[in-house]
Amino acid sequence: METLLSSIVSVMFHGIAYGIVLYLISVGLSITMGLMGFVNLAHGVFAMIGGYLALSFMEQIGLNFYLALVASSVLVGLLSIILERLLYRDLYGGDELEQVLLTIGLVFMAMATARFVWGPLPQRAVVPLELMGQWSIFSRDFPVYRVFLIGAGVTLFLILWYVVDRTGYGAKLRAAVDNQSTAQAIGINTNRLFTVTFAIGSGMAALGGGLGSELLAINPAYAMEYLVYFLIVVAVGGMGSVKGPFLAALLLGIADTACKYYIPEFGAFFIFVAMTLLLLWRPAGLLGRG
Repeated sequence: METLLSSIVSVMFHGIAYGIVLYLISVGLSITMGLMGFVNLAHGVFAMIGGYLALSFMEQIGLNFYLALVASSVLVGLLSIILERLLYRDLYGGDELEQVLLTIGLVFMAMATARFVWGPLPQRAVVPLELMGQWSIFSRDFPVYRVFLIGAGVTLFLILWYVVDRTGYGAKLRAAVDNQSTAQAIGINTNRLFTVTFAIGSGMAALGGGLGSELLAINPAYAMEYLVYFLIVVAVGGMGSVKGPFLAALLLGIADTACKYYIPEFGAFFIFVAMTLLLLWRPAGLLGRG
């Protein structure tokens, strides 16, 4: 019984840490797809580039772990503005096939570029000394870094929740998600709102890629390898929502970790079955606007 309890606690803990990483990367995709109606399959590229840049800033420039994460997130957010204005904006509200082809093309271009610049081998974050080791909680040892990761992720979730639910920016964002034409009619600059939201979502993905690189190693195939998980979080949580993807990411992280631990021979089979049944029950997702 003690062994079973210990394994359950371990699975829950590591599953939550995994879910936090998925949330940080996926929440921007949820908002931008819900707001812009744009099928951005290249969203994982921002996480991959953010992870690579954070590692490069630490190894080649000598920035500390925290500054490297901030610098990579800001840089990716700024670069995403250029991408949004040059490529994405012309396809808003357009044909979904064109959006898919464009973004998948960007994924393959980013994969080739990453392999050329950073090489084919997986790379993980260099954890600072203060985040190494184990932390004893209720007579159980947990990796300090993953405790930090969970704390940082929950904090960022609460900040996003407050911004979307309690601020003027959030009110405009919710109005545009609910009815874009009406939002424009009452004077909301939806073009600017799209750009700012896209940059924030991309920066969040970059932060998730950097923070989570200790858990999910950065490699040239990263954006394609985890694409299905990002889409599951958005679909199950609900597009245009902040809280829905958080709940969906935690459920996915725990379920995926449990399946790999208890029934590794089935892989992600039960996760896809559960996702299918849930979406048949609630097509708009757990907290989607539908």
